[in-house]
Amino acid sequence: MKKIVFLTGTRADYGKLKSLITMVETAPDFQAHIFVTGMHMLHKYGFTVQEVEKSGYKNVYKYINQHAADTMDVILAKTITGLSDYVKEVQPDMIVVHGDRVEAMAGAIVGSLNNILVSHIEGGEVSGTIDELIRHAVSKMAHLHYVSNETAKKRLLQLGETEKSINVIGSPDLDIMSSGSLPKLAEVLERYEIPFNDFGVLMYHPVTTELDTLAENIKCVVDAVIDSNKNFVVIYPNNDHGTDIIINEYLRFEGRDNIIIFPSVRFECFLTLLKYSKIVIGNSSAGVREAPFYGIPSLDIGTRQKNRATAQSITNLPNDADEILKVIQTEYAKKYEAFHEFGNGDSDKKFVETILNSSLWLTDKQKVFIDYEV
Repeated sequence: MKKIVFLTGTRADYGKLKSLITMVETAPDFQAHIFVTGMHMLHKYGFTVQEVEKSGYKNVYKYINQHAADTMDVILAKTITGLSDYVKEVQPDMIVVHGDRVEAMAGAIVGSLNNILVSHIEGGEVSGTIDELIRHAVSKMAHLHYVSNETAKKRLLQLGETEKSINVIGSPDLDIMSSGSLPKLAEVLERYEIPFNDFGVLMYHPVTTELDTLAENIKCVVDAVIDSNKNFVVIYPNNDHGTDIIINEYLRFEGRDNIIIFPSVRFECFLTLLKYSKIVIGNSSAGVREAPFYGIPSLDIGTRQKNRATAQSITNLPNDADEILKVIQTEYAKKYEAFHEFGNGDSDKKFVETILNSSLWLTDKQKVFIDYEV
């Protein structure tokens, strides 16, 4: 029996891992374990650990790794401590981490230093913030890579990773997006008491290397949304430094019948909202990955997702209220062809195919660096 630990710290990475967890949970001779921490455990952000628990997985472990005053380095240290104790009890054969959060880095550190195979989901990508440094660091500590496309694979090769360690499977959240099992729009509107069915979605996260301009930048976004007079569903940012600046600016939305705010939305419900939205704005990866998959126009504001995607439905904009407002008005309710830059919705099957291959479990824990020939 092979034990695979999936580490999740946010609503976003859980959405990326869920289809993989489900496939492992049902595969013979495999046992899925889920280490839940980070934003999942914070009531301020919706206490989304409940979403994980309601999924019905057999082995779920909860660990609080932070409180409001903790900085990223402290969160990293706490997560390493908790996860290290956990893996010594569970004795997993593999740890699966996703993306570019400090929890993923903790998982890669604990795994690599304890001779446990580390699999990294969605390495080899770029973003315009501290997350990119974390993502590449995680890739260097991971033994196996599951990337979204050939471009990401090429970047990992530039980092000196071996080609045989890289598997192109697409983005796993697209598995759920294309599954046909998402809740109906009417169900989601009723569940969250959303009083309109014609709306855009706003998600804006802090850029931790640009905190000195964050207050001004988010004010521009809020100004444009208010002046547009469009209906909007607004979802809280992640818990990086600066998140309270954004949340405080969102107080200007209070009392407006056309704008509704949520700390968090269940992943499948969020995808339904995204699917039926008229526009997605902000700087979340959802605007450059998931929205193009549905052909939804998106406004990518600022530098956070710079150079990350190429879909025609994406408009890159600076943090300027007038420009944002203008593009909201021109792009709202436009439809684009579905764009599958990050896979076709079968990542879970491709992932399981690799773990069913006995040679994968013989992967050397001692990594080698492949020199890039110039």
